[in-house]
Amino acid sequence: MANYQLKSLGLAVSSASVLLLCSLSSTSFAMSPFNASYQFSYNGKNMGSATRVLTQNGNNWTYNFSAKAAAMASATETSRFTFSNGAISSNSFSRTSKILVHSNKLNISFNPSTKIISTQKDDKARSFPWKAGVLDELNAELQVREDLKAAGLKSAYFIADAKSVDTRQFVKLGNETIKTSYGTFETVKVLLKHDKADKNSIFWLAPKLDYLPVKMSHQDGKTSYGLLLTNYKN
Repeated sequence: MANYQLKSLGLAVSSASVLLLCSLSSTSFAMSPFNASYQFSYNGKNMGSATRVLTQNGNNWTYNFSAKAAAMASATETSRFTFSNGAISSNSFSRTSKILVHSNKLNISFNPSTKIISTQKDDKARSFPWKAGVLDELNAELQVREDLKAAGLKSAYFIADAKSVDTRQFVKLGNETIKTSYGTFETVKVLLKHDKADKNSIFWLAPKLDYLPVKMSHQDGKTSYGLLLTNYKN
């Protein structure tokens, strides 16, 4: 359960992120490097911190997410990709998570030339067909943000995990004002759909910060966690 929760943080964050351009007014930004910090809470208690950092070297981009919950657990995710004409092309994704003394790793390689996606989760290797427009759990957030600034959300997003390419959808729930220690923001509230009735992920995206998630919450049965923005540098 804890491994899944740390994995889901990346999607927030993953991850990631969504909505129609709706009635909020905002400036359209080109994708640019940034550094965002968050407070991490678990079951309503503040447990640690998290960061999301986007860097650029020419047309090679790296997006990194890291989180640490006291001395109990930590997770790091890294996405590498290129970006052209509003579309992300995935190159690789990696995740390392640790719960007390237990750890696991996932690596994904995207190979459009051979039409294959190769994955390695701990000691299990897999491969399955590549799909045009396929994303990873981390850069999907960035693609959604770019889509919102352009023509709007796609009807579906294709996201690779250790076993396959999954289709995911997001639903707009409305607008909401969110107060953080970094400031107060008008946001668009979006739900990431799950198959289970007692499981949900909600994101609050701020147009004034280029649709950065300023808040995120995830509920899975009796377990919950959340992120709340504490600092942002562009």
